[in-house]
Amino acid sequence: MAGPRRAPTKGALVFFRPGKKDVNPKERAIWGDLMALGMVFPIAIALGYFLGRWIGGLLGHPRAGALVGLVWGVATGFWELYKVTLRLNRLDGGGGGDRKDGDDDGGR
Repeated sequence: MAGPRRAPTKGALVFFRPGKKDVNPKERAIWGDLMALGMVFPIAIALGYFLGRWIGGLLGHPRAGALVGLVWGVATGFWELYKVTLRLNRLDGGGGGDRKDGDDDGGR
């Protein structure tokens, strides 16, 4: 027999409260991007490695193909990281580029 459901204690980490209607859609988009990034990185690396090994095997050089595929997969993962960073910066309101106040160029 289950007891009454307790509300989370103060300071508890709760991402999405069930039944709460005023959840910011931008916050959900940020969490979705970060979770997707956590999946894309290893999938891109593994897919690049195995496809490179397969194509290299067809060409008679499976080790070289695996290395090229691995590098391609890592580059793809970092490209996705770059795109997510730009998207999060845009959602955060940071325009990037020109800094008008607080320049940290040492007075140059």
